[in-house]
Amino acid sequence: MAELRHSSSAGSRSSSSPLRVGDEDSSSPHVHDHSPNGGDDEDGRPRHRPIWSVSGFHSLLPFLGDDLRVSPQKNKISLLLILILAVVSLISVYGIVNHLNVPYLCKKDGIVLNCPHVKESPSPWENPLSATTSWKPCAERRIGGVSDLLPENETNGYVFIHAEGGLNQQRIAICNAVAVAKIMNATLILPVLKQDQIWKDQTKFEDIFDVDHFIDYLKDDVRIVRDIPDWFTDKAELFSSIRRTVKNIPKYAAAQFYIDNVLPRIKEKKIMALKPFVDRLGYDNVPQEINRLRCRVNYHALKFLPEIEQMADSLVSRMRNRTGNPNPYMALHLRFEKGMVGLSFCDFVGTREEKARMAEYRQKEWPRRFKNGSHLWQLALQKRKEGRCPLEPGEVAVILRAMGYPKETQIYVASGQVYGGQNRMAPLRNMFPNLVTKEDLAGKEELASFRKHVTSLAALDFLVCLKSDVFVMTHGGNFAKLIIGARRYMGHRQKSIKPDKGLMSKSFGDPYMGWATFVEDVVVTHQTRTGLPEETFPNYDLWENPLTPCMCKA
Repeated sequence: MAELRHSSSAGSRSSSSPLRVGDEDSSSPHVHDHSPNGGDDEDGRPRHRPIWSVSGFHSLLPFLGDDLRVSPQKNKISLLLILILAVVSLISVYGIVNHLNVPYLCKKDGIVLNCPHVKESPSPWENPLSATTSWKPCAERRIGGVSDLLPENETNGYVFIHAEGGLNQQRIAICNAVAVAKIMNATLILPVLKQDQIWKDQTKFEDIFDVDHFIDYLKDDVRIVRDIPDWFTDKAELFSSIRRTVKNIPKYAAAQFYIDNVLPRIKEKKIMALKPFVDRLGYDNVPQEINRLRCRVNYHALKFLPEIEQMADSLVSRMRNRTGNPNPYMALHLRFEKGMVGLSFCDFVGTREEKARMAEYRQKEWPRRFKNGSHLWQLALQKRKEGRCPLEPGEVAVILRAMGYPKETQIYVASGQVYGGQNRMAPLRNMFPNLVTKEDLAGKEELASFRKHVTSLAALDFLVCLKSDVFVMTHGGNFAKLIIGARRYMGHRQKSIKPDKGLMSKSFGDPYMGWATFVEDVVVTHQTRTGLPEETFPNYDLWENPLTPCMCKA
């Protein structure tokens, strides 16, 4: 595991079983723990006999008298005392067993939480049932239950947006566009999925989403039209004219901002484009019904085309039956593409030549941030300590083994081309050989029609990850955020593991930490990082945690 450790770790921890590269057994991908004493625990500490053991029980006898045969009366008293102690011991044992095994419902502000002292049939594949039954999705509900739309000729005008970025960034923009149209009582023109410089994709809304379902589902919320009205003759003007574009919308703007600054211009011009429009609507500064509407769009109105849904279902079925028997599977969103590694400005294990090439790449792509490169080493150390660096494939493998996932685990990998290629993937593949991608599950002919649009391939990954038994993210981003949020919205039952990268960076950099200690740290730290119900707090976006505005107490 030496190649996985980073010198950026602060401090060290002593252990009686230090990691040794090359040692491997069924319980650890790294070490054999040998106890020097048969009566000691794996960490070298002496085992303590429970008070209710036979030897422990007999150790109490001297306190009852030096000679139990002194007299029949004393003998009867002693036996009575022994009997009382035995009953008390049994009651204590029963209480301890119950305490360890019976699930308790811990609640805080009505939210069922994990209790650290509770063990409820721990499973690596599911969250505890007791923590997932208090909330249910309810974004479909509308206040009053009826349409409150005004007639078409009474709306305040038309709103048009370009949904930029990749598929999931576009998805968020569409949800926000519906919400903003509702805030201003405007008609929404079907958003255009703008070509992105990185994705280089010309996908239209109707190439990826079911337009009829989208418009029909939201007919009682917002008026939506497929195209710019015929009476607006110069359509090119809408894309190019500054007079027709509202710019400089602040990030996470309040609903009132749109009412005060955007609505007057829409009333004047009748049609306005909003640009840019990725994250231009806040969470805590808009009415709850608007947040609920955004969830309604995200989880109910935005459906992929039937052919995309069918292909994804086929991939899911193949994942579950790869071995001929039904098996659960894990979906791993591995964010370790060259662009992600470069943009992170983090340091990673590699040869000098590899690091030199990465420095040249960063200098070319981000010259202002790179400067002369002299400050980057300290920046890299700080970012890794704060948990802001993508996890390497090998680091992910060690974490998953520590969590108890066996070597045979079926893993679906959703990622771009991994930086470092097969060499970088080798540690992960060695520990989990059953790694597959959509290209491994489907033939070229099956995927040919989806290759026309990059977003179609991204949609397949999205659905296969969404329907997995366990989802694991390795870095932030809209993809992971939307997956985790959707799985929470579906009931919190499916695990969505979000590794604590700050803690992991310290552990990987500790040369004295034994495997048992590492496992304990991983398990304890991630008990509450598996997609369980969480309290929302100011400015926590609802895409990752839709609990308060979009879910109701069961």
